[in-house]
Amino acid sequence: MPCVGDWLNSPLSIVQGIFAQNVSNSDWERKVTEYFKEKLKENNATNWVPSLNDVPVHYLKPNSLVKFRCMVQDMFDPEFYMGVYETVDSNTNARVLHFGKYRDVAECGPQQEIDLNSSQTVTLERQTFYCVPVPGESAWVKEISFLIEPVFSYTITYISASQARVSPSTSYTPSRHKRSYEEDEDMDLHPSKQKEQHMGKSSCSGGDIHGCVEPKRLETEASAGHHVISPNCSPPLDLNFPLPGEKGPACLVKVYENWESFKVNDVLEVFGVLSVDPVLSIVNSEERDSSTLDPMECMDTAEEQRVHSPPASLVPRIHVILAQKLQHINPLLPACLNEEESKTCEFVSNFMSELSPVRAELLGFLTHALLGDSLAAEYLILHLISTVYARRDVLPLGKFTVNLSGCPRSSAFAEHLYRLIQQLVPASYHLRMSIESMNHSRFIPRKDYTANRLLSGLLQLASNTSLVIDETQLEQGQLDTAGVHNVTALGNLITWQKVEYDFSYHRMEFPCNINVLITSEGRSLLPSDCQVHLQPQIIPPNMEEYMSSLLTAVLPSVLNKFRIYLSLLRLLDYSISDEVTKAVEEDFVEMRKNNPESITADDLHKMLLVARFLSLSAGQTTLSRERWLRAKQLEALRKARLQQQKCVNGNEL
Repeated sequence: MPCVGDWLNSPLSIVQGIFAQNVSNSDWERKVTEYFKEKLKENNATNWVPSLNDVPVHYLKPNSLVKFRCMVQDMFDPEFYMGVYETVDSNTNARVLHFGKYRDVAECGPQQEIDLNSSQTVTLERQTFYCVPVPGESAWVKEISFLIEPVFSYTITYISASQARVSPSTSYTPSRHKRSYEEDEDMDLHPSKQKEQHMGKSSCSGGDIHGCVEPKRLETEASAGHHVISPNCSPPLDLNFPLPGEKGPACLVKVYENWESFKVNDVLEVFGVLSVDPVLSIVNSEERDSSTLDPMECMDTAEEQRVHSPPASLVPRIHVILAQKLQHINPLLPACLNEEESKTCEFVSNFMSELSPVRAELLGFLTHALLGDSLAAEYLILHLISTVYARRDVLPLGKFTVNLSGCPRSSAFAEHLYRLIQQLVPASYHLRMSIESMNHSRFIPRKDYTANRLLSGLLQLASNTSLVIDETQLEQGQLDTAGVHNVTALGNLITWQKVEYDFSYHRMEFPCNINVLITSEGRSLLPSDCQVHLQPQIIPPNMEEYMSSLLTAVLPSVLNKFRIYLSLLRLLDYSISDEVTKAVEEDFVEMRKNNPESITADDLHKMLLVARFLSLSAGQTTLSRERWLRAKQLEALRKARLQQQKCVNGNEL
């Protein structure tokens, strides 16, 4: 167990020490990053950093080190801040340099004021991301993530708001009078009281907010999900989650280095300083009510101020010290596992040695879930490990959308199947297709120019999310314009693995990597890469009891192996040797010679895709002759079943 020292509880004091020792040069910023990077490597110290995904913000100490697993939902305008500023003691005229990095509030001692005209002032730039918890993150991911972290004892400290003193913000945005001030929930509930206390207690001479003293902290015990109504009776703050019913904190994540490498929809794990300073809400409230602001200076609208400066109790700030993109969010796997590491990692090699029995157990489990249909279970495994591994021009390579037709409608089979899949994959969403949902839901994210933010949509999902589309409840009706656009968006997602975001005057393509499974009675209205018609071997009298008993019968340790299996195989590299390539070509020519109309280039592509995932499902990173023959066999069985069903029903399936 690592010692929980100042670097965890008071990271800014560590930064202050490094800054003081290197004040004459800019090397201190690099040394800060290196210091925390080394600390987090010691004895799995990352597990000892409190996570905003698990701990409510009001239980966390302000200005402590925290982590957050999140998706970038939006990018705000860059903002300038005082990287270094100088204060002057009004009694002794002594001058002291301070750092403004990792802070929202410029802090200085009693009788000190900031010299805004100092030649020592250094203005720097930082990027703000609006981040939300990973959409559709499974409950088991949250539970396991919480279990592997230690239980902290959090002390709630209440400091009277009347003791709060005002310090200026360290930041502003270019070309806009942008406010980066927070509005604490307690002050929202008692705005007049807080303002009176501030006016009576402020020690800034002449009411000048640039005369600053040490700010005090206030922690509230408000629920993170509580909607705050501002004094002017504006509507509750919309946290802009892509999926309905999502919970967890949204955060303003302020990045100082290499923010160009992050983009919208990236999944990140950030380590940084938690900022929930209530002092800013006093200044924010006063500035919004002030009639002395030059209208030409204040270009942002009231709605934009409200969205970009939400209450810190609802949307805390994280000043990032370290950040990394996540390849996956499965807590049972190492966080970063590239191709080279996967070859030498002891964890991977140990698991790969027992891959065969895990696959056999998973196949049996899914066969029971699919009512005894082992062929459909084979294809479901291939679907669940599929991923877009490359793009050739506009074509996404590796996508494998499966249409599972023949699903019984009356027993809510599709609903129960999704619940089982939800227990296997780290992130998923069940989209129930109906005329009402198509016409009234927002699938495509849209730019709101009034609030200067990106309004989220159902299709703003993180990579490798499993999207299960249920057509079994679809009935006859009329799609309106919005419904047609939504169906088109689903088709583009499936075919091209991209979503066109709506920026009013134009549309911008955002590539994605979403696993789509479509459950339907007949052939789906949507495109797919592979249609598998379900042939139930058993019809349970009570579908809910049957599906629940399947999960109950699986040991937690076995279930975890299924989860590791599905996540790990997506990360493996794959290749085809020249020898096998030549054999496949000769086989294709022979098949065409025997029956030219029975197989096309598209059929060959599909067989190669099935062979790829079939090989990976067995832990093989190269295609063998055996796997190629097995892929041909599976495709022949699948096509024969579709042809049989077509003959029975007399229509195309």
